[in-house]
Amino acid sequence: MTETIQNSVISVLIENESGALARVVGLFSGRGYNIESLTVALVDAEHSLSRITVLTSGTPQVIEQIKAQLKRLIPVHAVCDLTEEGPYVGRELALVKVVSRGESRTEGLRIADSFRARPVDTTATSFVFELTGSPSKIDAFIELMRPLGLAEVSRTGIAAIGRGPSVFHVNEEHV
Repeated sequence: MTETIQNSVISVLIENESGALARVVGLFSGRGYNIESLTVALVDAEHSLSRITVLTSGTPQVIEQIKAQLKRLIPVHAVCDLTEEGPYVGRELALVKVVSRGESRTEGLRIADSFRARPVDTTATSFVFELTGSPSKIDAFIELMRPLGLAEVSRTGIAAIGRGPSVFHVNEEHV
């Protein structure tokens, strides 16, 4: 019997210090776990905490191993599997360059408008669109732009946060 591979969005509150991100990434690479998306930013300057959001995939057992191993890393203060905890909001930003002329150009603008993608750079033969949304929305936009002259894509990776009033934080004694 083969276990199903699932995607999981994991948030990690970590000490904002040199080498902390390298330890987290090293944990994934050292054990052969895949990182599909990774974002990191300082979220609490007072306590010097950064939030890492990782989109990874694996069997339920592998996801549990990842979370357990993350919790054991020294600079990690808290780990939350947003996929498991309940509903969450996940968004990413993409810049999408399309090089085209004529009908393809017009069609690209029409599709961009329906996706609420905003042109942030325009030349006689190209557009750079800015688009925010779920990873699946961005994937769909990119696929529609491919036959119209898709030239280049840059994506931020997913930023995610739980829905509702519950808060992902560190107890004060752990800071």
